[in-house]
Amino acid sequence: MHHAQIAQRAFNTPLMVDPAKALAFLSGLGPRITGQDITFQGLDVEALDQAAASLPARASLFGNDLAQRHQQGGSQPFAMIDGIAVIEIAGTLVHRGSWIGQSSGLTSYEGIAAQLQAALADPAVQGIALDIDSFGGEVAGAFDLADRIRAARAQKPIHAFVTEHALSAGYVLASQADRIILPRTGAVGSIGVVALHTDMSGALDQKGIAVTLIHAGSHKVDGNPYQPLPEAIHDQMQRQLEVDRFLFAETVAAGRGDRLSDAAALATEAAVFRGADAIAAGLADEIADPVTAFHAFAAASRGIPLPTRKGPQMMTTPSDTPNLAATAIPPDEAAAPTTTEPSVAAATPATDAPAPAVPKPAAAAMNPEAIRAEAAEVAQVCAQAARLGVTIDAADAVTRGIKPEALRARVLADLAARGDAAGIVATAPAAAAAKDSPIIAAAKKTATDAKR
Repeated sequence: MHHAQIAQRAFNTPLMVDPAKALAFLSGLGPRITGQDITFQGLDVEALDQAAASLPARASLFGNDLAQRHQQGGSQPFAMIDGIAVIEIAGTLVHRGSWIGQSSGLTSYEGIAAQLQAALADPAVQGIALDIDSFGGEVAGAFDLADRIRAARAQKPIHAFVTEHALSAGYVLASQADRIILPRTGAVGSIGVVALHTDMSGALDQKGIAVTLIHAGSHKVDGNPYQPLPEAIHDQMQRQLEVDRFLFAETVAAGRGDRLSDAAALATEAAVFRGADAIAAGLADEIADPVTAFHAFAAASRGIPLPTRKGPQMMTTPSDTPNLAATAIPPDEAAAPTTTEPSVAAATPATDAPAPAVPKPAAAAMNPEAIRAEAAEVAQVCAQAARLGVTIDAADAVTRGIKPEALRARVLADLAARGDAAGIVATAPAAAAAKDSPIIAAAKKTATDAKR
C-alpha cells in the first residue's frame, strides 16, 4: 500500500467528516494510496482536483514556537483586521499535522491552538473570529481543541463565521464560539462519526498475492486490510463510534449551552442543517453575510457592548423518545425531585450496585442497526432519568454494554430507595407527636393533680 501515513489516517479510525466529502477524497486519492483503482458499493463519486500542497510553519502540541517565530519577525500567526484576530479553519482537519493553512488543503488542530493562544496573549486583539469552511476531519485532537476554544471565551469574545460549511469536526469547533453566523446557503451539523475499512483481499487474490499475518495477541490484527472485516470486529468498531458520538454531542452541548442540549444534538442523527433550519434547530444563531457580520463584530469590539445571550434559544428533541416515567416508573415514584439534565461526561452512576457483565466479543454479534438502536435507547433512558434526578453516564453505559433494561432497573432502584428515605423522614415527626415529651407530660400531670 502506497502513502501509508495517509492510509492510516483514512482507514480504521473514527472520522468526523461528511460522508460525501470522505468518498470524494478517496475517489481522488484512493488510487494513489492503494496503487490501483477503487470502487464504492452503490456509489459513484466524482474525483476532486487536488490542490498543490505546501508546508508552512510547524506547530507544536506542547509549545507555542509557531507564534514565537512569527512574533520575532514582527508579525502574528493570524490575520489582524480592525482589532479582530482571524483564525482560518479550512479544509480537512487533522491531528499532529506539521502544517497549517488552506494552501495545503489541511488544517492542523495544533496550528489552530497556537493561533488561539497567541491571540489571547496579544493585548491589541479585542476579539477572535473563526473563519470556518470545513467538512470535518479526525476525531483525535478535536475535542481537546474545542475545550480550549470554549475556555478562551472567558477572556475574549469569539464569533464563528461559517463561510459555507461547518460540518462534523468543523462544527465541533464552531459550536464552542459565543455566536455562530451562517450565510443563507451555509450548512452546519453532521453530528456523527464514521469509520472506513478497506478490504484488499479480493484484489490480492486476483493478483495472486497471499498475505500471511503473523502476530502475537488475538486482537493485534483486528481490522487489517488484507482480510474481510469479521462481524464481531465490525460490531466493536460500531460501539466505539457510538461512544464517540456521545462525546461529540456532549461537547457541542457544552459550547451551545441552553441553545442545544446533548439529547437534541443526538436527535439530529448526524443530519446537515442549512440556513433558517439551522437556526430553528439551535445549531446556529444568525443568518447574515459573513463580511457584514464580521465588520459589525469588529465595531462592537471597539466599544459597543456585545450581546450576552446569543440568538434564538431553540432546540430539537426526539419525537419518538419513550416516556420512562410513564412506562417504567410508578406514578408515586415519578414525583421525585427533578434536576436540570447534566452533561453526559460529568454524570456519575446512580447506585453502587454492580453493573451487568460486558458481553465478550465472542458473543452473538449484533447488526449495526441494532447497535445504533440500542445506543439511542440508552441515551433516551439516561436523559429521562436525569429529569427524575438520577444521573447516569450514557457513554460509559454504551462502552460497557449495559442494556437499556438494566439501566431502567437501576433508575427504579434508586428512586425506590429515595422514596423509602422520604417516607422515614415524613413519618418521624408524626411518631414523635404521638408521645409527649417528658416536660409536657410532667406539666399535664401537675395540672391534673391540681384539679383533684
